[in-house]
Amino acid sequence: MSNHSHHHPEPEKHMTTDEHQHQKAHDSHGGHHDHHTHMVEDFKKRFYISLLITIPILILSPMIQMFLSVDWRFNGDIYILFALSTFVFFYGGWPFLAGTKDELKDKAPGMMTLISLAITVAYVYSTAAVFGFAENDFYWELATLVDIMLLGHWIEMRSVMGASKALEELAKLMPSEAHLIDDGGNITEVDVTELKQGDHVLVKPGEKVPVDGQILEGKSTIDESMLTGESVPVEKDVGLEAIGGSINGEGSLVISVMKTGSETYLSQVITLVKEAQESKSRAQDLANRAAKWLFYGALAAGLITFIIWISLGYPVSFAMERMVTVLIIACPHALGLAAPLVVAVSTSIAAKNGLLIRNRAAFEGARNIEAVVFDKTGTLTKGEFGVTNIATSEDFSEEEVISYAAAVEAQSQHPLAKGVTMKAKEMGIPLQRTENFQSLTGKGLEGTVDGKQVLVVSPGYVKELNLKYDNVQFDKWSSEGKTVVFTLIDKKLAGMIALADIVRETAVDAINELKEMNVKSIMLTGDNVKVAHYVGVQLGMEEIFAEVLPHEKSEKIEHIQKVDRLRTAMTGDGVNDAPALAKADLGIAIGAGTDVAIETADVVLVKSNPLDVVNIIKLSKATYRKMTQNLWWAAGYNIAAIPLAAGVLYPIGIVLSPAVGAILMSLSTVIVAINAKLLKL
Repeated sequence: MSNHSHHHPEPEKHMTTDEHQHQKAHDSHGGHHDHHTHMVEDFKKRFYISLLITIPILILSPMIQMFLSVDWRFNGDIYILFALSTFVFFYGGWPFLAGTKDELKDKAPGMMTLISLAITVAYVYSTAAVFGFAENDFYWELATLVDIMLLGHWIEMRSVMGASKALEELAKLMPSEAHLIDDGGNITEVDVTELKQGDHVLVKPGEKVPVDGQILEGKSTIDESMLTGESVPVEKDVGLEAIGGSINGEGSLVISVMKTGSETYLSQVITLVKEAQESKSRAQDLANRAAKWLFYGALAAGLITFIIWISLGYPVSFAMERMVTVLIIACPHALGLAAPLVVAVSTSIAAKNGLLIRNRAAFEGARNIEAVVFDKTGTLTKGEFGVTNIATSEDFSEEEVISYAAAVEAQSQHPLAKGVTMKAKEMGIPLQRTENFQSLTGKGLEGTVDGKQVLVVSPGYVKELNLKYDNVQFDKWSSEGKTVVFTLIDKKLAGMIALADIVRETAVDAINELKEMNVKSIMLTGDNVKVAHYVGVQLGMEEIFAEVLPHEKSEKIEHIQKVDRLRTAMTGDGVNDAPALAKADLGIAIGAGTDVAIETADVVLVKSNPLDVVNIIKLSKATYRKMTQNLWWAAGYNIAAIPLAAGVLYPIGIVLSPAVGAILMSLSTVIVAINAKLLKL
């Protein structure tokens, strides 16, 4: 089982084009996470080193000196400039040049190709100028462009942290050792991988079940909530099945191994997660699309400029310089920062509000979500039981029933027991001492409190004793999916206590806000129909799917996506939600949930507050608005500057000198940066 974590394929969804060529080198050692960290470090290092070398480039540039009206020229300065710029071009520009190769191979020129075009033209033309084949050099332009683009990419990648460790987390749920019982009844510790079908294994109280198997001896309750979403621990007896990875309660069990390795339930969940992750394609980012058109536009504008000036009879050198100016100006510094800065700001706003964004593309698509699917247990509800109703017989008060029941329940670790003791605390009832406590397996609890024999038992046991109780009340509560326990004091029925999973207060607000945004709310749960409907009606859910098995959860999501044609977000917290989280357009994990759910999700809600689902959609919309504003600013500047650089206004004596082009460019970069900072939730 554990070997699953080492060679899962790379989830495509976090790769930017420039990462592909790095990817190949790093696949051999360490998972995607280490690789990603390495990439972030690589961009950071390239940025700082290039930035340092840019300072002397700027000081030595004749054009910058002219602009500052100083003269720091000396013999051979141009060759030093050439050497420094060559280093920046090859060292700083390498990720872009390598990325261009990939983009062109995919026949999809984008950001990388646009950057490479500008820096290559600037480098080649400037180098020609150094050796006397052209007039001005653009080395300063080349260096600043490389710096800003490295910075943009570094910011962006830092905010798109690591890919999925979900599969390793899933593998961790499985215990690595098991207590094997041999034919002579001796127990030895073995590695789970050594177990074969038909082996007998001992599972002690509180331990994880090592593999899928059938119970041969013993009785216990098993907590399967992490795997199946069933909120109440399940009573297990001889002949029933135990799932590997679930947690055994208070009894000892001997199980016969049925499935091992890749056949186990958990391994199948892992496979589902893996498939869903791989099937998500990388959303092509806005800036990349803008870059693609700018690339074609720049090439066309550059060629037209050259042809027109030549045909008007101007010298080749003049036509060349105009063309070069157009090609360099076409690559917007601002465009390289437009998206990354908004991304960085929105990521930090999100983090401050307890939303951790793990997959940018999915988060940015959240603005189009049309349906939100909620898991019930632990998401809409707290996943802990509370007392909802108490009914007493004539001779007893509610206080007495709770007081006696809580005294006995306090001895047990069962979730229902915690609910009863919580109620006593709320009512301000001190817990009495219990003697002769014992657990009646499958029936309930017994103890002596204040000299009286007290039983807190299941409906089945009450029927066995043929005791009369209020059937109408009992049936009503049961139909609402509540769990009812009976309190008997000295063999007399004292009262019934109904318990249910407590609904989060914020869940109601969240559903109402989603309705206002025209987003449909759907509940999807492994719990039984009665419980699901009881909770769903309280919340005003539009659709409820109950008793859904884990592998069916991702199928249901697919159904909503394909048949109902709705872009779907899934919110959940358990292992059983992992495949569905991966399948949804946006997977949202509740932070209090399991590591696996968190690792499969696109966004993690730290505060387990359903209202944060609404905040994600709002923040995504705001982020997108800012991003489009920035891209228009960045590209708009270029759309205006290209004709000027081409020399449209030359006849009336206005020519955009490269130096002025540079100032306008830095101005548009500043505007983009300020605009990004104005983003708020």
